[in-house]
Amino acid sequence: MQVEADPVAESVPSVPSVPSMERERIPRRWLRDETLLVLALSLGASGVSALISFIGSVTKPGGLKDQAATLNASAAPGRPWLDLAWQLFGIATALVPVVLVAHLLTREGASLRTLGFDRTRPWFDLSRGAAVAAVIGSTGIAFYLAARSLGFNLTVVPEALPGVWWKYPVLVLSAVQNAVLEEVIVVGYLLRRLRQLGWSPVAALAASAVLRGSYHLYQGIGGFVGNMVMGVVFVWLYRRWGRVGPLVVAHSLLDIGAFVGYALLAGQVSWLPTA
Repeated sequence: MQVEADPVAESVPSVPSVPSMERERIPRRWLRDETLLVLALSLGASGVSALISFIGSVTKPGGLKDQAATLNASAAPGRPWLDLAWQLFGIATALVPVVLVAHLLTREGASLRTLGFDRTRPWFDLSRGAAVAAVIGSTGIAFYLAARSLGFNLTVVPEALPGVWWKYPVLVLSAVQNAVLEEVIVVGYLLRRLRQLGWSPVAALAASAVLRGSYHLYQGIGGFVGNMVMGVVFVWLYRRWGRVGPLVVAHSLLDIGAFVGYALLAGQVSWLPTA
């Protein structure tokens, strides 16, 4: 006996699976709008904020080196547990754009593993990242001190947290958060989207480097130029290795050195500027 087709079932459209969505070409307009929204929720907005801060600094009387830019400051002075809650909240919410990127990549059949942000090659990531941090760290300190002495940079105060038990763990977490956010979005995700949008390798490299420099502009011209150069190096290394993992390690070590090193050395050595 032949079974008649259910007209109601036939009228219900099927939902495309992830593999079929991957096979379909994502419209360029979607990719462009998605990229702009991710940046507007993360480091693109930070770039605009840094530009406004820089304009405010250069319009003040006196030189840039007589002004200070403070990072990792107390959010609830005199209330350590509330301050800790605010610090952890800030670190967690700053990583939301990375979770968004992971979701958007999954939608097209990819993942953060596609960008080389996974645990498949831990020793490769650690060894390469440590080597990069060693080279960039030494030259970076020298460049910062020179830029500040020439009046191109503010005095950067990497931390101003109270002397409580959670100070150093929070500084380490803050450093790792910065590294994950910046390298996943500014290198891995942005380069992937710009390639899909048809940008040339040189144009994509320039966009990534300028974006990295832009959200460090609050430090002054030296911060902008130094981080833009670092951005060029990181894009080159990413294309050579095909992984953001080593870059996350390098960036984490650089920021840990800056944050924890400042906390330990500020006021103890003459060559380290303080506010």
